[in-house]
Amino acid sequence: MIRTRRTPFATTLAAALAAVLLTACGEPADKATALVPVEIDHHTSCALDGMLLADYGGPKAQIHFANQAEPEFFCDTVEMFHMILSPEQIRPVQAVYVQDMGKADWDEPRGHWIDAKTAVYVQGSKRRGSMGPTIASFAQVEDANRFAAEHGGKVLRFAEITPDMVVLDGGALHDSRM
Repeated sequence: MIRTRRTPFATTLAAALAAVLLTACGEPADKATALVPVEIDHHTSCALDGMLLADYGGPKAQIHFANQAEPEFFCDTVEMFHMILSPEQIRPVQAVYVQDMGKADWDEPRGHWIDAKTAVYVQGSKRRGSMGPTIASFAQVEDANRFAAEHGGKVLRFAEITPDMVVLDGGALHDSRM
């Protein structure tokens, strides 16, 4: 057995390292680890209705709530806005992501997640999402303007979306596959 002798420097260094590690453990989760969007797969389901996200086109969303390991997914941005803007929503939100439809394929959207609060939206277009009428999300205002010119609708910022724009009045009525 090999014995090592600790020098006063090594003991001080070990104590300092332990103090740093304990301090880092006490930081809030948003400072200790950065939240990143989670990619969907064929088994990812909507938090509100259990629909499989991969089965439907249009923009998707995810909300990262405080003290919750995994995000909640939404098969449509309308559902995400309904959840965020609901007066009953009291869980602290750490991050919200939507897909950049300027880059993602509308019919099979994968990846291209962007911060929902900095995104630009088109409300009232002819394009449909999983719940019927949807709110398309974009990283660039130019892409949103181009989309609105082609498909109709009004270009809005996150703060301009109101609860009356995101009423969940039965997406099944708009689903031709049901």
